[in-house]
Amino acid sequence: MSSFIVCTDSGCDLSIHVLEEHSIVPIRLKYEIDGQVYQDTMLPEDCHLFYEKMRAGAVPKTSQLNIVDFMDFWRPLLAEKKPIVHISLGSGVSGTWRNGCLAAEELKQEFPDAEIHMVDSTLCSVGYGMLALKAAELRDGGATAAECAAWLEANKAAVNTWYTTDELKYLYRSGRVSRAGMIVGTALSICPILNLDREGHLLVQEKVRGLKKTVHRIHEIVGARVLNAGEQTAWICHSDIPEQAREFGEGLKAEFGFGEMRYTNIGPTIGSNCGPGLMAVFFWGRDRDMTGYRGE
Repeated sequence: MSSFIVCTDSGCDLSIHVLEEHSIVPIRLKYEIDGQVYQDTMLPEDCHLFYEKMRAGAVPKTSQLNIVDFMDFWRPLLAEKKPIVHISLGSGVSGTWRNGCLAAEELKQEFPDAEIHMVDSTLCSVGYGMLALKAAELRDGGATAAECAAWLEANKAAVNTWYTTDELKYLYRSGRVSRAGMIVGTALSICPILNLDREGHLLVQEKVRGLKKTVHRIHEIVGARVLNAGEQTAWICHSDIPEQAREFGEGLKAEFGFGEMRYTNIGPTIGSNCGPGLMAVFFWGRDRDMTGYRGE
């Protein structure tokens, strides 16, 4: 019998099948397109339909989880009288973590013995999905909820991520690049390389001309940051470019010898901001620093 419950949200970009396999409970996030509200199904086929709508001109809107959302989600879980470890989207990009902390305090009125550990992942997408998988591993290995939460807090900065895309118009829509930057960057085939700093802020670290050169540059960065590649699973996530993502991942696996390379879709939570065409690699390595990549 498990000693605690591992929770996260659908923005972790692991499919529902993966989460069910590891007994991780997700709260499904919602998004809006043309006035209609949808719930993230966490199914790959629905991700494709979502991006097809964006390619046709749809502009999705997302909203962060509020206090009531968390309380409604946790109440039936607390009835099981087990501690909860919830891994949240990073506070550097969303107020979700803060709302979860407030909800946990509110629930103490109803469940005085409730033990809820709200972990600020400082990550996006499958980065905090990796932490959720690690939490499930620790749970199944006999760790307590407090021990699990402490391990995640101590090691979350070791999750590295590097993103790139050659579809700048979607980053312009989300405010990540300026209109001038989008126009010039598109004309010159500029691809940004983005990552997250230790606090979880998304940063444009470099701009490289041409996708092939950009991928080569990411290889250089991964080589400088990765630790014990052969002993870990790295993840490639993408927004509806499966063949390109597979080529990207297989190239990294061949060069660095990752023990396993797995692939997943970027869902509507992150996809609403990045649009189709983005791909990223996530792996365990040297700790992210406070200001992001410095190129050492």
